[in-house]
Amino acid sequence: MKNFDIIVIGAGHAGCEAALASARLGCSTLLLATNLDTVAFLACNPSIGGTAKGQIVKEIDALGGEMAVNADKSLLQMRMLNRGKGPAVYSPRAQVDKNAYHVHMKQTIENTPNLYLRQGEAVNIDWDSDGTFTVTTAVDLRYNAKAVVLCCGVYLNSKTIVGKCVRESGPNGFANAKYLTKSLLDLGFTVKRFKTGTPARVRMTSIDLSKTTEQCGENDVKPFSYITESIPATKRSCYLTYSSEETKRIILQNKQLAPIYNGEINGVGPRYCPSIEDKVVRFADKERHQIFLEPESEDTCEFYVQGASSSMPAEIQEQIYHSIDGLENVEIMRDAYAIEYDCIDATELNSTLMSKKINGMFFAGQINGTSGYEEAAGQGIIAGINAERYVHNKKPFTLRRDNSYIGVLIDDITTKETTEPYRMMTSRAEYRLILRQDNADLRLTDLGNEIGLVSEERYQKYSAKVRQIELAKKQLSKVVSPKVYSPLFEEKNETVTNAGLTVDEMLRRANITAKDLQKLGFLTDIDDDALYQIEVESKYRGYIEKERVAIQQANKLENKSLPADIDYLSIDGLRLEARQKLDKIRPANLGQAGRILGVSPADVQILIVYLAQRGLK
Repeated sequence: MKNFDIIVIGAGHAGCEAALASARLGCSTLLLATNLDTVAFLACNPSIGGTAKGQIVKEIDALGGEMAVNADKSLLQMRMLNRGKGPAVYSPRAQVDKNAYHVHMKQTIENTPNLYLRQGEAVNIDWDSDGTFTVTTAVDLRYNAKAVVLCCGVYLNSKTIVGKCVRESGPNGFANAKYLTKSLLDLGFTVKRFKTGTPARVRMTSIDLSKTTEQCGENDVKPFSYITESIPATKRSCYLTYSSEETKRIILQNKQLAPIYNGEINGVGPRYCPSIEDKVVRFADKERHQIFLEPESEDTCEFYVQGASSSMPAEIQEQIYHSIDGLENVEIMRDAYAIEYDCIDATELNSTLMSKKINGMFFAGQINGTSGYEEAAGQGIIAGINAERYVHNKKPFTLRRDNSYIGVLIDDITTKETTEPYRMMTSRAEYRLILRQDNADLRLTDLGNEIGLVSEERYQKYSAKVRQIELAKKQLSKVVSPKVYSPLFEEKNETVTNAGLTVDEMLRRANITAKDLQKLGFLTDIDDDALYQIEVESKYRGYIEKERVAIQQANKLENKSLPADIDYLSIDGLRLEARQKLDKIRPANLGQAGRILGVSPADVQILIVYLAQRGLK
């Protein structure tokens, strides 16, 4: 029997962040992986970031996490998505070397003090009345801890499906975890069945790239991590192609063989990442669908066929892929497959990701019904932080909807009942102009520093940026005569007035950039990061202010706590559905109560009256 402060079960993206956070904060931490080759393994697409996901990666970095640093070390290319839609939804996305990503993260874990990496399948968790957890492995080793963090990914009772071939397996042929689900059921957790999938991997040299459009990286994109100086030049390109009418014909002709339609698959799949057969059936009016060909690593010619995941029989998969432009003679190296797995109902957790039933038991990642590496890692760092705080009797740490995408994510999954794998999107964040990817450090670094995860190097860089922004703000009120700004305005097709304008007023003009003003001698000695912040805040000030007012209004409800022992079932006036939902989820405050599906604004008003009558304003 060995004793630890914290045991983290699962070494995927959630588990790595949770274990690193708890160990860096001083807790002796055991990280259990079913196979050490699965540490930070990119089981699906070889990329980090993307729409809304890039924001999460930046937030993890601002808190002192590892995903951004590791992605920067493993870059093949980087791009900024949504450039044509405005800064509120700009999202960095990196194509990474999946083999290097695994190696770099494993090395980081191996070299972190207080952190012990061990191969072993957790098969049982016992919880004693004194609050001690005992984790037993398949080879009958036992470990004690004051807290456990479950980051089991898609491994619980998982099975992979290719046509009629169904294997008891985790992703990529790794062994699954067969026994832990029973332990969770015995502890009283609700278990659900979800599904996801992945496309085939094909040989790059068998692709006719002349029929595709090359997608190079962009050199003007900032690294994910604020401590990475710059990104390297593009190492490998991606390629854009399309499915064809023949693709559609093959799928519709063989629809009866698709496991998602013939009953072979029972798990609920992600709505926003459907298989190619599901896309063809659901969007029958579309003649073709985008397909991205993405390199997996510098040391292999395997390419990932993004947009063409499938669980069709292997022989039908070959027909489908050969019908895609440029893939007429492609060689499949690994078959596409669907994977089903067990997960819990995350409404049984509070906003720290700790169980409402069992103190000291935390959950993070796809076991909570989410999808994606970034969503998992974001939960992992919060669970790891809170496990350490639980062990040391500190105040819990939570993020809010108005200060982070991670806060939105955790609030959504713990408040709203997830009926399919949850994927973060910018549309889920009501304050997305404030929650931009470029200001994650300004929003969260102070919090990460207070927690103790932010390194001195990172905090010094952050402090320097804050000083630069303050220096720039002091220059915004300076009045500039028309004689000075007229040539620039005429060049940029901006209306020239007879009045003087402040630097801020000039910057708010649509065609005037901060760089333009620097050429006139204003905002001098300000670096690019601070300059960008000033420009966005100036041009979008009216919209940003509206969001801040909305946040202030929302906080009136967020700040009204609901006692944990309220008997919702006996409150007169609440509709039956509202009573049942409130009783199940037990919201922490009125704001959270109002976001529960089935609780109406009228129900919230009744709760306000209920609190007032009992002197709980």
